[in-house]
Amino acid sequence: MIFFSNIYAQRTDFLISTVVPAARGYVDINLNHEKNYVIKVYVSDLTEVKRLVPSKHSYVVWMITEQTILKNIGQINSLTGFFVKKIKESLEIISPFKPIKVFITTEYDSRVRYPSADIVLSTQNI
Repeated sequence: MIFFSNIYAQRTDFLISTVVPAARGYVDINLNHEKNYVIKVYVSDLTEVKRLVPSKHSYVVWMITEQTILKNIGQINSLTGFFVKKIKESLEIISPFKPIKVFITTEYDSRVRYPSADIVLSTQNI
């Protein structure tokens, strides 16, 4: 017997950045069995945040939900090492809310409640 399920899954690319043109990335959104959204953010070739002008402390990932809630979903963590040739960043969170847009800003503090105007990468509406 074969069962089919309508599990929600979507991949959305970030638009080309005017701040860090070499940066590339995407957002994967999946619905898990508890009906929560698993949001995975992947970015490569993102310049060290301290090298930008103005210099900041961290890259923060934000989402706007279907309910128009703006939420800081975390700071991106660097994946660097001996076998990693390029700087890669990633973040994974679980949310009860469906995102309609994801974007990344530079911030002086990763715990901010509202984003700065310094948007580095953004998706179109999902």
